[in-house]
Amino acid sequence: MRTVSTRPPSFPDAPTNVPLVPVEPERWQVLCGDGGHWRVGVYSPPEDRLGACRELEWHDCPELFLLMSGRVTLVLSDGAGGVREMPLEPGRPVLVTVPHSAYCPDGPHGGTCLVVERDSFDTEYREVEAWKAPFPT
Repeated sequence: MRTVSTRPPSFPDAPTNVPLVPVEPERWQVLCGDGGHWRVGVYSPPEDRLGACRELEWHDCPELFLLMSGRVTLVLSDGAGGVREMPLEPGRPVLVTVPHSAYCPDGPHGGTCLVVERDSFDTEYREVEAWKAPFPT
């Protein structure tokens, strides 16, 4: 198990009123945010199958995923040391509160999500089997 703390300032200065251009392909790139409130990033996992997702991450706050392109499948803890898969659908955001990971079934970085999360939070990483409900609060 490992823990990572994210604290402000947790996002780069970004130009306003112009398109933001993410670097591709990259697992996670924070684009911008509103200090003390939220930050937004682009997520494109290099994993290409469920078996490649060896650990799950859990944030102490909700995280919103919205599929932008390609295909991405969320891997969500079932609370009993296993997982369930949830393919994301265009235009249907998912608010995630359980330990999670994701993969791109069409190959590394074969899909991209917009992710919204808080500007300040803690993340715990554990192997899939180590996650048992109830999750930390």
